[in-house]
Amino acid sequence: MPDTTAHHLRRVTTNGVRLNVAIAGEGPAVLLLHGFPHTWRVWSGIMDRLAGQYRVIAPDLRGLGASERAAEGYDAGTLAADAEGLLDALGEPSAAVVGIDAGTAPAVLLALRRPGLVRRLVVMEALLGRLPGAEHVVAGGAPWWFGFHGVPGLAETVLAGNEAPYLDWFLDSGTLGRGVPDDIRAAFVQAYTGGEALRCAFSHYRALPTSARQLRDAVATARLTMPTMAVGSQPVGTGLERQLRPVADDLVGHHLRDCGHIIPLDRPDALAALLAPFLSADLPA
Repeated sequence: MPDTTAHHLRRVTTNGVRLNVAIAGEGPAVLLLHGFPHTWRVWSGIMDRLAGQYRVIAPDLRGLGASERAAEGYDAGTLAADAEGLLDALGEPSAAVVGIDAGTAPAVLLALRRPGLVRRLVVMEALLGRLPGAEHVVAGGAPWWFGFHGVPGLAETVLAGNEAPYLDWFLDSGTLGRGVPDDIRAAFVQAYTGGEALRCAFSHYRALPTSARQLRDAVATARLTMPTMAVGSQPVGTGLERQLRPVADDLVGHHLRDCGHIIPLDRPDALAALLAPFLSADLPA
């Protein structure tokens, strides 16, 4: 699937870091937050579908893709602050926020902390720390690479010079890379090549305990008051929906069974069919 999205790239400074941001279309803002091992191009399959009605904003997360290799700040709370600052820098008073994988926790924290900023929330294929409801997903323990990536300094030392075969293996493992076309796969490999690129990528994993505490503390005092959608495929399935059910006032869940982990590339038509009515429900006719 070629990347035909009519977009332009900008460098935007937010929360002390410069982000590479793809922007397409005009209208109410939709902010897209990617995961690992992705860049903004993970959204290539749906940006053009949304850009006819929305201003679609897809940054490379802090330290990833072409964004600045920040020394720190890879916890979900800081990433949420990055997203908030990005919307402010672009003059957007509110946005629908869509997150997948490592972009899910920042999206949820932003919605919990700044409910007036998040018009609607869509999250996919991630678990939110140790919030209850997803025990069945991790009954056998977290995947081994969480431990490997999480040890400071280890993974980048082992993988430097071997990024392409590792990422190819990662994307070929189970459903993790199903539906990723060759050109985007090559872009992902390029984005995660080099010691600093690897350090930043694995810093997201090393910040997971901090992110889990931030989520736990946030749901103790706040709820998701905006309409929220949880979309699962493989391997998360309904786990995220179950975690969100006790803390969301208005939640709808969808489980795409014939779909890999990277939903916007594997099943862009199915995802667009879910997003279209959900994002437009409260817009003027």
